[in-house]
Amino acid sequence: MSIPNLLTLLRIILVPLFVILLIQGSFSKALIVFVVAGLSDALDGFLARVLHQKTILGAYLDPIADKALLASSFVTLSVLHIIPGWLTVLVISRDFIILLGILVLSIMSISFQIRPLLVSRITTALQLVTVLMALSARGFPGVFDEGWLTAIYVLTALFTIVSGLGYMMRGVELMNNSAKK
Repeated sequence: MSIPNLLTLLRIILVPLFVILLIQGSFSKALIVFVVAGLSDALDGFLARVLHQKTILGAYLDPIADKALLASSFVTLSVLHIIPGWLTVLVISRDFIILLGILVLSIMSISFQIRPLLVSRITTALQLVTVLMALSARGFPGVFDEGWLTAIYVLTALFTIVSGLGYMMRGVELMNNSAKK
């Protein structure tokens, strides 16, 4: 087991702890766990490249760990009425649509590579910032006023929609190219 894979597993293990802390209302502790998880994500990717320890397991586990952390963050924060439910629906729906598209392409035996779009990388960063700002606002009242939170929610929503549409267009293009063969 490589160090990057161990860090990814740590991130997966931190997800339930993070959710428990949120449910208990320990927002500053949850924020610390979220930051540690985020840093482990950056560190595992860096180490995998530098130590030449990229693995097939890591290629599967890393996005699973990322989605587990983000999805649980949005769902829990939404249930606690800390972030708007509509934003959580957009975030989860986009991920569901991407997974559904992968399933359809696989069923149709269309070969493809999973490569994130630039807009998708920005979307993920905005989703992380959204969670960080929401946790910071709860853990440290007065840090962000409602205007800043609303702005990040709207910006995250817009990028989430654009990213989802980008993946849908990529999927349709793959299907059309496959039909031409």
